Amino acid sequence: MSLRQFEYALAVAEAGSVTAAAELLRVAQPSVSQQIRGLERELGVELFVRTPTGLVPTVVGRAFLREAEVAVRASRRARATARSGAEELAGELVVSVQMGFGTRQLPRALGTLRRRFPRLEITVFEEPSSAELERLGRRGVLDLALMAKCAESPADAHQLGDEEFVVVLGAGHRQLAEDRVDPRTLAGEPWVRFDRDSVLDGVLLDVLRGNDPPTAARVSQTATAVRWAAHGLGPTLVPASAVPHGHEHLVRPVLPTVSRPVIAVVRRDAGPAETVLLELLREESWSTPGPQPT
Repeated sequence: MSLRQFEYALAVAEAGSVTAAAELLRVAQPSVSQQIRGLERELGVELFVRTPTGLVPTVVGRAFLREAEVAVRASRRARATARSGAEELAGELVVSVQMGFGTRQLPRALGTLRRRFPRLEITVFEEPSSAELERLGRRGVLDLALMAKCAESPADAHQLGDEEFVVVLGAGHRQLAEDRVDPRTLAGEPWVRFDRDSVLDGVLLDVLRGNDPPTAARVSQTATAVRWAAHGLGPTLVPASAVPHGHEHLVRPVLPTVSRPVIAVVRRDAGPAETVLLELLREESWSTPGPQPT
């Protein structure tokens, strides 16, 4: 077996056909077919079945592809590490961030990283829940994860700072007259909330002391929550750094202050790209107060 065969199998699974995989890989179609057949012969199993919608991995195929993905990413990281000695860092860096955290800090750090290493390819997953982050971590595909600290956080996690939470209100809301807002005074109003298993919805329930408030809508992006709250669908609670520009006048800090520690978890055999990104994240400001009322 070879890494090329692994890459071809992963491309077929992603594209759904040999033809599309060949286009994705920029190789001839017969080459892809030959590599897949050779891999199946060597393994003694069928990796794909043909369906009306295209090629689909078998049960055994799915299990194989999970391990193949780990091997391919490890190979890319090894190549990147070897090239880094000449300050020509290349390859792929896979980052996962818990939705709403580091919204301002991570893009700045990644921008600096890319300017320093323009050949580095960065993939970012934005995941709403700790369970999704843990799943990606178990698959071995993550180089660095950015998340809120919790009881299950690894002991070797790197603490970066704190994200302060703010309430976003609709234009004309009576509480905009206040400098700070106690979310419990809004408990009876319908809220714009997040997925039930997300950290952000858990923070809201903690602030309201376990009282489940009425729900106007549930969304999967912090920017959407802020915009919907601004249009009067209901208040929402988000990290201060997640408030899009132009909505600061609808933001009020929380009374008493609500914040969550933010950590970075780096894979154990960290390469130079992860190390540099971690240092850039450390240099970011994590303790700046949220937007103040105007």
